[in-house]
Amino acid sequence: MSLSLVQSRALLGLEAAKVTVEVHLANGLPSFTLVGLAEVEVKEARERVRCAIQNSGLEFPTNKRITVNLAPADLPKDSGRLDLPIALGILAASGQIDAQRLKDHEFAGELSLSGELRPVRGALAMALTVLHANPPIKLVLPPGSAEEAALVPGVNIYRARHLLDVVRQFLAPGVDMADAQDPSFADGWCRMEASAPTAREIFPDMADVKGQAGAKRALEIAAAGGHSVLLVGPPGSGKSMLAQRFAGLLPDMSPEEALQSAAIHSLSGRFSMERWGRRPTCAPHHSASAVALVGGGSPPRPGEISLAHHGVLFLDEFPEFNRAALESLREPLETGHITIARAARRAEFPAQFQLIAAMNPCPCGYLGSTAHNCRCTPDQVTRYQGKLSGPLLDRIDLHVEVPNLPANDVLHAPAGENSADMRARCTAARERAFVRQGKANHALVGQEIDRYAPLDNATNQLLQLAAVRLGWSARGIHRTLKIARTIADLAGSAEIGLAHAAEAMQYRQNGPNAL
Repeated sequence: MSLSLVQSRALLGLEAAKVTVEVHLANGLPSFTLVGLAEVEVKEARERVRCAIQNSGLEFPTNKRITVNLAPADLPKDSGRLDLPIALGILAASGQIDAQRLKDHEFAGELSLSGELRPVRGALAMALTVLHANPPIKLVLPPGSAEEAALVPGVNIYRARHLLDVVRQFLAPGVDMADAQDPSFADGWCRMEASAPTAREIFPDMADVKGQAGAKRALEIAAAGGHSVLLVGPPGSGKSMLAQRFAGLLPDMSPEEALQSAAIHSLSGRFSMERWGRRPTCAPHHSASAVALVGGGSPPRPGEISLAHHGVLFLDEFPEFNRAALESLREPLETGHITIARAARRAEFPAQFQLIAAMNPCPCGYLGSTAHNCRCTPDQVTRYQGKLSGPLLDRIDLHVEVPNLPANDVLHAPAGENSADMRARCTAARERAFVRQGKANHALVGQEIDRYAPLDNATNQLLQLAAVRLGWSARGIHRTLKIARTIADLAGSAEIGLAHAAEAMQYRQNGPNAL
């Protein structure tokens, strides 16, 4: 038959929208026309497909008018993932493979000129999309992509190394492929079994940081409750060392969290099996733009906050970031997701990250230091600290001072507590929260705060007095309650006591000016 249909997928955010590749062969002047809102790399598939078919020993219909339609026509298609389905459509339309046998299969893969298949982005997103398809879908993917997709249990995944591996599985009756056999690809086609590698948590140890007991305690609270942290201190005080070791305090990722994180990294082409199940830590340079942080582009792609989903976003030199980039963090810090809206398309990405920000108290870095004299004028200090808006600071749970250590502590102090012991306490505290309320403390909203973080009269009066004197907003009061709830969980207490609330209040200073 001169018309064939092959199924594939295009990426739109984390969604893998279905694409039907329609190929029609007709008499007329030889041509190869590709339509259906294809980006430049998709249009270039014409030459890759032609060479791959010919170099595989198959027949390319050079004397036909070839029309390829990528439906739906209004869905943007990018990357080389449609090379394989286009090639199969041409072979099916020319009668070299059986078009009926292509049903219930979906294909994605980039073709080299020799016919070998190369990995594509978003294999995990495709597998997650077809997980509950009825009837079940069989995904055919290149090496690398097939191993990614096999991380999703319950999906039929097949790996093919070469175009010929796929063609052999769908040969039309009466077609002899003796001339196209290649022993080097004899084992190219295989079904992938669902399997996930063992997660290996490899993070620097918190024992490397000497002293700084107050900052370590704040990070322990943040890890136990999922809170965000702002570290303020002079240069060399250990802010970056603390932040780089923070991910080692977080509990293990659940299989669902690991899949979500891996799917986002697969979408951006940054996934690797070695990082499966590890909490991501993203640390963009302070020159990063707002689009780099929250995502964007056409089609929309995830930014650093989504790549840090279920992990840590470390922003060093916090005030040096572009003001627009910092302000774009407001909504994700509250909601845990980011919606990127464009004129033609809208994409939503998850962004449940823990923000660890670090900054100096002034441009020279030595404001309030006893060892160095600050060279900054009051106007310079005000201008520097004013780069962080009140609404942004109000969304950061813990504001922590990290002072410089005396030389004796740096040279002779013993190693601090290791990450494993701190992590055990954080994991136990978070488990208490999940048993009680089904979520981490930072995610409590509305009436959940009143239900799971009640206060006795003495604690309530103390919190009211602090809120009035420090000028807390309603958000600030609620965040203090959630921090107190986490401190109580770390202490193994079912109720929030006066000591828990008093400690929580210390971390809710009125911005860096109060440190």
